[in-house]
Amino acid sequence: MGKRTVKEAFLSSVPVMAGYIVLGMGFGILAHNAGYGLPWAFAMSLLMYAGSMQYVGIGLLTGGASVLNTLLTTIMVNARHLFYSISMIDRYRDAGKYKPYMIFALTDETYSLLCDGKAPEGTEPHRYRFLVSLFNHFYWICGSVLGSLLGSVLPFSTEGIEFSMTALFIASFTEQWLSSKQHIPAAVGLLGTLGCLLVFGPGKFLIPAMLVITLALSLLRGKLDAGKEAES
Repeated sequence: MGKRTVKEAFLSSVPVMAGYIVLGMGFGILAHNAGYGLPWAFAMSLLMYAGSMQYVGIGLLTGGASVLNTLLTTIMVNARHLFYSISMIDRYRDAGKYKPYMIFALTDETYSLLCDGKAPEGTEPHRYRFLVSLFNHFYWICGSVLGSLLGSVLPFSTEGIEFSMTALFIASFTEQWLSSKQHIPAAVGLLGTLGCLLVFGPGKFLIPAMLVITLALSLLRGKLDAGKEAES
């Protein structure tokens, strides 16, 4: 079971590897060009591991942001993880020694791989989820280190590089849309986000959108559960 669990976790994480190596390199290059070399890129990816917030963090560091501003920005950028964690409570409940790290490593892409609650046949579920999280974290660190090294020897323009995170989110959404027959959650997410963007504006729409989506999906839970049973 141990070898099979490792193998299945690695195979599941391969699509994220392709994205994280490239996106991590983008972060490493951005950090180097801002004056934060390899130790900073490695430490932030190892200990912070926040994807888009790491990109934002470079701007906060170079701009001399206050502690309060940094705290509020971090909460706004990563507020969506509160909603991720709520949906993973039952799956992580009995994870034992794996649980603290799995909570720390629950990124958007890791969530997209684990949110259905299924583990490949013949694997130990908690170990499988832990290894998927670990592999993804490793890919991000490797990409950040490679980017920092490349940034030190090759000239790069970092203009527009922040869009790479948005591109990965779009790719993850597209993959889930194509692989699932149930499109109601995706439609709710799109419409709820668009509506809040129009009402609250680009700087304040994220948390209201999450609340609207959570409320809508809660009200539609019976229909969604019925759809899952029909698919199975």
